[in-house]
Amino acid sequence: MPDAAIPALPCYLNGEFSTLREAKVSVLDRGFIFGDGVYEVVPAYGGRPFRFAEHMARLDRSLGELRIANPMSHAQWRELALQLLAGYAKAVGKPVEETDQLVYIQVTRGVAMRDHIMPPGITPTVFATANRISPPSAQDREQGVACVTADDFRWEKAHIKSLSLAGSVLARQISADVGAAETVMFRGGFLSEGAAANVWVIKDGRVLGAPNDNLVLEGIRYGLIAQLCEEAGIPFELCRISREEVFAADELLLSNATKEVLAVTRLDGKVVGNGRPGPIYELLYAGYQRAKEATSP
Repeated sequence: MPDAAIPALPCYLNGEFSTLREAKVSVLDRGFIFGDGVYEVVPAYGGRPFRFAEHMARLDRSLGELRIANPMSHAQWRELALQLLAGYAKAVGKPVEETDQLVYIQVTRGVAMRDHIMPPGITPTVFATANRISPPSAQDREQGVACVTADDFRWEKAHIKSLSLAGSVLARQISADVGAAETVMFRGGFLSEGAAANVWVIKDGRVLGAPNDNLVLEGIRYGLIAQLCEEAGIPFELCRISREEVFAADELLLSNATKEVLAVTRLDGKVVGNGRPGPIYELLYAGYQRAKEATSP
């Protein structure tokens, strides 16, 4: 993409605010050379970051796994997020209270001559920006979406929210090539997750999810779905779920920062349940909206 085509939206890079068009990083940044870093994507509704503490806890875990010290406190990250939210709203000419945005945060190990060994004493590269949320369409909410399946060919440290996303890019392209919303993946015949979403199976009134281990990224909605189920009196369990059980689901759901909770009504061309978003989806989606409205400024 030529520089002129890049939107002049606000961003932060290593202590300075500029725009996406102007900000530059070194070609020797280990995020560019190795994908040696982590990221977070925080949704914000009306200028209010959603489940920010949970996002910061996951950022800490991912950085810890890669042995990168968190360059900011949680309070500093929050202040940065609020500044970017306000900057984006100003750039598009709207009050921040009338915008729904995603704050993207990225931390790499920093700049060093290329070597696989982790170099000591270098300064992490910190980048962050904000952009609008692109939610599912009204039609997708009403009718549900189609997904396809694939073997999970990614590495076995999926619990790290790593910049090394080639596996997820390839997996998501499998569904994009056929006009589907997501790729539902299986490892050894058992459900892991989607290319960019967690996957939930509803059977006999219970919400089932894959175990929260190193084979899946603990989506922020893991804890939220459990909370919403408790509030609605819906049994919730994390367990191994076979491919056959996924295809026999009464309902199938996706969850992530942009989809929130979204019903899957077709999988590999087969109808899921009765082919319409079901009652558990409706309960969880309604609960999700209440959680958003209750978010503190």
